[in-house]
Amino acid sequence: MKVVINSCFGGFGLSEEAYAELGIPWDGYGYDYAESEKRSDPKLVEVVEKLGAKANGRHAKLHIVEIPDDIEYTIEEYDGREHVAEAHSTWF
Repeated sequence: MKVVINSCFGGFGLSEEAYAELGIPWDGYGYDYAESEKRSDPKLVEVVEKLGAKANGRHAKLHIVEIPDDIEYTIEEYDGREHVAEAHSTWF
């Protein structure tokens, strides 16, 4: 499975050009696919592969990570820089 993450400090975001490729109206920010569960959407992955750096939002450097299909994952971040982690149980 392919997952789109932001690989630099700043935060996930898509460009206006990426929105056009996805066929969705520009929201002015580029956050439509910011939720973890949307990051493996085949349409999003295709657009990021096609556009490369042109898919990057203002503060983003998008990167595709490939993980095994049967892994339950989360996207974790520090100051906007993200990584994919295998989901585990957490209690407080």
